[in-house]
Amino acid sequence: MDAIRIYGGNCLTGQTKIQGSKNASLPVLAATLLINGTCEIENCPNISDVFHMLRLLESLGCKITREEGLVRVDTGQLSECDMPADSVGVMRSSIMLLGALLARAGSVSMEYPGGCVIGKRPIDLHLRALRRMGVEITEEEEGFCARTSGLQGTVQELPFVSVGVTENLILAAVLAQGCTIIHPAAREPEIQILCDFLQSAGAKITGVGTDRLVIEGVQSLHPVRFRVPADRIVAGTYLAACMVTGGRVFLQDAPCEHMQSVFACARKLGTEISCERDGVLVSGRACEPFPEGLVTACYPGFPTDLQSLFMVVMALSGHSGWIEETVFENRFRIVPELCRMGADITVQGARAYIHPVECLHGAIVEAKELRGGAALVAAALAAEGTSIVTNRHYIDRGYEDISLSFRELGADIELA
Repeated sequence: MDAIRIYGGNCLTGQTKIQGSKNASLPVLAATLLINGTCEIENCPNISDVFHMLRLLESLGCKITREEGLVRVDTGQLSECDMPADSVGVMRSSIMLLGALLARAGSVSMEYPGGCVIGKRPIDLHLRALRRMGVEITEEEEGFCARTSGLQGTVQELPFVSVGVTENLILAAVLAQGCTIIHPAAREPEIQILCDFLQSAGAKITGVGTDRLVIEGVQSLHPVRFRVPADRIVAGTYLAACMVTGGRVFLQDAPCEHMQSVFACARKLGTEISCERDGVLVSGRACEPFPEGLVTACYPGFPTDLQSLFMVVMALSGHSGWIEETVFENRFRIVPELCRMGADITVQGARAYIHPVECLHGAIVEAKELRGGAALVAAALAAEGTSIVTNRHYIDRGYEDISLSFRELGADIELA
């Protein structure tokens, strides 16, 4: 079945290893298209979004081989520039292949990408930016065709910060003629990781980690072996689950340097966080008030991907609070499901107001998107009784085996 059954009430204790980053693996895999040869990507997570990306690369003529913890991508036989509609339609991040394919092959045809229900996330900003680099784009009702006789470096002054557009422009610019400047560029760790990969392959990028990237185009890149760092959002998921159940959990390989805003919020709520050489130690239930509220923001602010998980934390903290969502307009889809479990949450515009309840109770609830699904699992771990979270496939997009990881921490959880 496409569901997870959780028997709530167990205190989480022990250790779990944090998987490789989903949001870093996908652009790195797209970037392999820029390299004529075989790249080896270590620590690439076994999740459905990665599987979809690998199938897309295979459909373009790439040869994919997998071993334990390693993916090899051989792009030497790249033969197609048309992406299959069935894969594009289920994965939003397929759009990041656009810049890489234009740089490598000069043309691409694709349907408009799907796979996301948390907001509109229109691609017009991607297309507008690529047009400024010399790309001709013909748009139709179901998709578009893009062609270029040669990408040209340019100054890209973006109207707002966008992770996806920043990634696409980086991928287009590293082999373009001349210099490309991206401002304001997204500063997310996943952007930095993509730049690290490309620099190791011979790209010339300065300003990494700032909001102004300068990319000098080069003629070619060379194959590399690269390790994807651990996933900060997965680490934040298990951190939040520990905060609602209590206990003491060590998150091996958690990227502490990229989680400071999350740690600051956790500490304000009363949880102890200790960063160590090889991970982070989390202990104590969240039980303190958070009167100033939580506001999501682009990095280094609090990540929108953890907003629903900290909604669960605040709902069980014993105090009133509020969360303001500034990144996506449809990220409170979890609220009716949490209320079905006994939470008291009201939504007014971009804010969710959370009122204290003594406890949550088990229920059958529906995952409606990736992170909200993980948050429902965390809520069920703290609830009294048995819960079933349906639509497990959403959760599988970003978590290798969330049931196994929670069982390692002492949870009573199984596939249903």
